[in-house]
Amino acid sequence: MTDEGRWEDQVLALDNQTCFALYAANRAVTALYRPLLAQLGLTYPQYLVMLVLWEAETSQDMVKVSFLGRRLRLDTGTLTPLLKRLENQGLIWRRRDDGDERVVRLGLTEDGRNLKAQARTVPGQLLCSSGLEPGRLASLRDELRSLLEQLEEGPSGESP
Repeated sequence: MTDEGRWEDQVLALDNQTCFALYAANRAVTALYRPLLAQLGLTYPQYLVMLVLWEAETSQDMVKVSFLGRRLRLDTGTLTPLLKRLENQGLIWRRRDDGDERVVRLGLTEDGRNLKAQARTVPGQLLCSSGLEPGRLASLRDELRSLLEQLEEGPSGESP
């Protein structure tokens, strides 16, 4: 086999795929979150929704579903069942906008606001479970954000 043939085989090796490293790391991190979030009665996607709502609450804004979708990079078909479950749990409310029936706004219930205090322990517990130094984890997060921005901008440097 020629050197070129070996290189062509290595290009398709699973361990050489960035996408697989990201996929496997995502699954591992989500698995670390699972028992921590179970104590809060949340799944990982529900936790992400709550993070956005808790963040918005500090600015006293009611969140539009469209904003939530952009922030989490999820479509309404994915968000709707998540939001229904959170509403059924009594953590959020959903209302159609008075001025535009197409717009749905979200807010936290009292229980949803109270859950924030319990959730404050999750990042620290995750850090301990990960075995990573805080600086290393922050550096990795920043690198992933940079990668995401680059991918979303595309090769031309403009957002699609």
